[in-house]
Amino acid sequence: MAGPCQEDDVVIKRSLWLSRPVLGDIGSTDAIGTKDMQFHPDAAKIKRWREERHWSQEHLSDLAGIGTRTVQRIENGEAASYESVMALAAAFNVDVVALTVDPTIQAKHDDIAKASEGLNAVRLSFYIHLASYIFGMIIFLAIDVSSPGDGFVMLVPAAWWTVGLAGHALTLVIVTLATRFKYPSGLE
Repeated sequence: MAGPCQEDDVVIKRSLWLSRPVLGDIGSTDAIGTKDMQFHPDAAKIKRWREERHWSQEHLSDLAGIGTRTVQRIENGEAASYESVMALAAAFNVDVVALTVDPTIQAKHDDIAKASEGLNAVRLSFYIHLASYIFGMIIFLAIDVSSPGDGFVMLVPAAWWTVGLAGHALTLVIVTLATRFKYPSGLE
């Protein structure tokens, strides 16, 4: 049976857990160890700022007081410790928040990338279907030419395959329009 002190400890721990910064948020060190968390700095911005200043990765690492390999990992988009992000912010003479990725913007970019991948997959499947359709029609024509009789033996299968291809093309058009409507700013 839990006593009153133990219940208070549980409530305090739960409130600390609920008020903790989420991954990617920059905050001060608190009772649950924000200092040990990994953050996702904006790799493209850090690399762009370094190149605009004509600094090498070694020079930036010396200014920030961190390892060159750490700078390389951060510029490749890997997570960084709070201390590394603070050191880079000091080297660039900016606030720490200026180096982090905005989660809402990142989520939007991820959604657009996912939609683009989906659209590309539908296009690829249509092109594969189209190529097999063309090959199939050539085979059907060869069968019709080589078969005895007056009628076109492969007319019915060719007609149904054409219906299937038209349905696939319609799917591609609908997915393209829906994606463009959802993301009017364009896909990557």
